[in-house]
Amino acid sequence: MLRVGLFLLTNLAVVSLLGVILRLFGIHPQTMTGLLLMAGLMGFGGAFISLAMSKTLALRSTGAKVIHSPSNRAEQWLLETVQRQSEQAGIGMPDVAIFPAPDMNAFATGMNRNKALVAVSTGLLQNMSPEETEAVLAHEVAHVANGDMVTMALLQGVLNTFVVVLSRVIASVIDGAMRGNSERSGPGIGYFLIATLLEFTLGLFATMIAMWFSRRREFRADAGGARYASRDKMVAALQRLQRSRESSLPENVAAFGIQGGAPADLLKRLFLSHPPLPERIARLQQSQ
Repeated sequence: MLRVGLFLLTNLAVVSLLGVILRLFGIHPQTMTGLLLMAGLMGFGGAFISLAMSKTLALRSTGAKVIHSPSNRAEQWLLETVQRQSEQAGIGMPDVAIFPAPDMNAFATGMNRNKALVAVSTGLLQNMSPEETEAVLAHEVAHVANGDMVTMALLQGVLNTFVVVLSRVIASVIDGAMRGNSERSGPGIGYFLIATLLEFTLGLFATMIAMWFSRRREFRADAGGARYASRDKMVAALQRLQRSRESSLPENVAAFGIQGGAPADLLKRLFLSHPPLPERIARLQQSQ
C-alpha cells in the first residue's frame, strides 16, 4: 500500500509539474492531452512490459534452470536457505535457479514480490563458501522484499514520460521561434531534429537519476543481506566478490546482479548501477 501511495503521489507531482512547465512555454495543458497520453503509454508501457517479462527473459538470456526438484544436496541447501530467508522477509518463496557462468554473480527479478526469481551462477557456487553464498542469497531476497524491481520500473516510467514530453514541448517552442511568422502549418524538419537531440540529451540525465536510485537500492539490499544472514557474512561475500572476474550477465539483467560498480571517475560514476565494492563494504562495516 505504501508503494501504491507513493506511486500516486509521484504521478500527481509529475502532472502538476508538467502543467507548470507547459504554462511557462505558453502552452495550455488541455491542448497537450494527446502528447501526455502518448508519453505515458510509451514511458510506463515499455517499463512495465519489460518488468512483466523479466523472469522469462532473464531465464532465457542467462540459460538459468529453475530447481523444481533438487538433484543434489547443494540444490536442496539453496532451496532451504532461500525458503528460510523469504519467511524472515515476509515474502512468498521465489523460484530458485542456477545459471552457467564462470564469474561469481547472482540476481533477482520478477514483477511480483511473492512470485520472484532468485538465481546464482555456477561460478559463485564453486568459489564461495556456504556462509558467503548465504549472504548473497540474502542480498537478493532483500531486493525482492524491498520491491526494488517494481520501484525501478515506476521510476523509469516517470523518467521516460518526462523525457518524451519535455523534448517535444521544447522542440515545438524552438521550432516555432525559428520559423517566425511563417504561415507553414505543422512541425517542420527542424522540430524533429531538435526533438531527437533533446530526447537523447534528456535521456542521459534520466539515466543518471535511475542509476543514482539503483546505487541506493544496492546499499539497502546489502543491509538486508546483513539482516537475513549476518553482517560478517555479507562483508565476507562482498570481499570475495572483489576477487571475482568481471560480470558476464546479459545487459537486460546486469543492473539486478550483485556485481558491478568498479571504481571510476566522477563522470563515469554517474552511470554506474552499483556502488564500488569498497564503498559497500565500508558502509556495512560502519553500520551498527
